[in-house]
Amino acid sequence: MDTRDIKAIQQALVDKGYDPGVVDGIWGRNTIAALKAFQQAAGLEIDGIYGPMTAAALFPAQAPPSYDTPWLAEAARLMMTKETPGDASNPVILDWAEHIDIPYAGDDVPWCGLFVGHCIAVTLPGEALPNSLLLARSWRKLGANTTPRLGAVMVFWRGSVDGWEGHVGFYAGQHGSNYLILGGNQGDSVSYTWIHRDRLLEARWPKTAISLEAGARIVDVGPDAAGAFSSKLS
Repeated sequence: MDTRDIKAIQQALVDKGYDPGVVDGIWGRNTIAALKAFQQAAGLEIDGIYGPMTAAALFPAQAPPSYDTPWLAEAARLMMTKETPGDASNPVILDWAEHIDIPYAGDDVPWCGLFVGHCIAVTLPGEALPNSLLLARSWRKLGANTTPRLGAVMVFWRGSVDGWEGHVGFYAGQHGSNYLILGGNQGDSVSYTWIHRDRLLEARWPKTAISLEAGARIVDVGPDAAGAFSSKLS
């Protein structure tokens, strides 16, 4: 969902007497809480996810805004968030750790797992996060196994397939032998990068968002579209 879609959902909730907080186009905890209250009143599954049944109930007389994986929308919103060079740290990144309540020394510590944790935590507050989420390979314990598809949490190996190092990010597309990954700490920022398929350890899907899995999709971005991303082959 883009900002306009989220604002439309927030405004629809306000019009129906629910309080998502400021109508600001940010898919946060207040919006999720308001959506859950609406779902409860409408007799829907109370999961805080803007799926097709919730969309139809919230916008009964018109075509609803497009719905998508909310954690991927949050990731896209944070594009170009960068770590701070030197001894200082970007307070935005430090806030992610504080909200998840995990110790974090500063953004010189690899933060790809922290970024994924933030995006999942603020959009799916009922989802159980893996222990030691700063370690990329810990994300193999999130939710359920899935096939690579839009929004999937993709866990890759670095150094050695049998080692402990890794990288984690979100599936945003694919072409040829590479996956397009939207993630944190990619070139020291939130950005897109290409990662070879052979490095994939596992693709995972949040357990509290299983209702969205049927609508998820594989996206071949094609050679021309791939050039539009400021990314590199890894």
